[in-house]
Amino acid sequence: MTVPAWTDACEREAQRVVHASLAEDLGERGDLTSALVMRCRGKDAATMRTAVVAREQGVLAGVRTAGIVASAVGATWEPLLDDGSPLVPGSVVGRLHGPSAGVLAGERTLLNLLGVLCGTATVTRRHVDLVADTRACVCDTRKTLPGLRRLQKFAVACGGGTPHRMGLHDAVLVKDNHLAGLDPAGIADLARRLAPEARSAGAAFIEFEVDGLDQLDALLDLPAGMIDMVLLDNFDTAMLHEAVARRGARAPGLLLEASGGVRLETIASIAATGVDRISVGALTHGVRSLDLGLDGVA
Repeated sequence: MTVPAWTDACEREAQRVVHASLAEDLGERGDLTSALVMRCRGKDAATMRTAVVAREQGVLAGVRTAGIVASAVGATWEPLLDDGSPLVPGSVVGRLHGPSAGVLAGERTLLNLLGVLCGTATVTRRHVDLVADTRACVCDTRKTLPGLRRLQKFAVACGGGTPHRMGLHDAVLVKDNHLAGLDPAGIADLARRLAPEARSAGAAFIEFEVDGLDQLDALLDLPAGMIDMVLLDNFDTAMLHEAVARRGARAPGLLLEASGGVRLETIASIAATGVDRISVGALTHGVRSLDLGLDGVA
């Protein structure tokens, strides 16, 4: 698996999230508990060495965020593992060293953010492993946690998934609400009129959502390359098999994406139908943080 690049855009989003999270936690007075404890304990507790340790199996993502937190609180971060690395209980992700008050002030922000990103990568890897012997790739959606869009999509890539469009701004995905009131012929006509304008606007791709085979048929008759993908919304496996067969006979270059109700229990059977992409909202919107701890800190 190719580990994705940590881009300047990822860095900017992480900086913003980290500083907002620290401000939320520390308020105007800072870490009151740590300040009082360190004052009472004196110089023997002025500095601290500790480590971020995995407490369960998973996949590492967003290791750079720990360094951003450390820098913000005056500590030093030494990463020991790379993004995409497998984690087992006891895996040491990296080490922190610095003023005790700073390390303690940043602990929760560091573990919250890194845990969410590792959780995202972990659940992605589970889905990806289940379709490894098929042609399907596993894609995310825009159902990301507010403020974490780019970082969660980075984590999806760390887990072996394929990020979908970043947002409404970079690609065209014509959904059922856009198509309200149009019959299949009207949908095809809209595609003919929309495609040149979308290409001119620099859209990364053009995709139409359909909820029936009659709508798919209308799009299969379009000239090759006019649109890039068709999203098959809530098709059962029998319908997916039929959609793949019709695509193969009439528009073999058109990509088909299955979406709706995808779970770990169903993704293998969906992939076996021959679709090219499977989008899974649960990669990001229902993610459970991976259990990580700061060794030696309560």
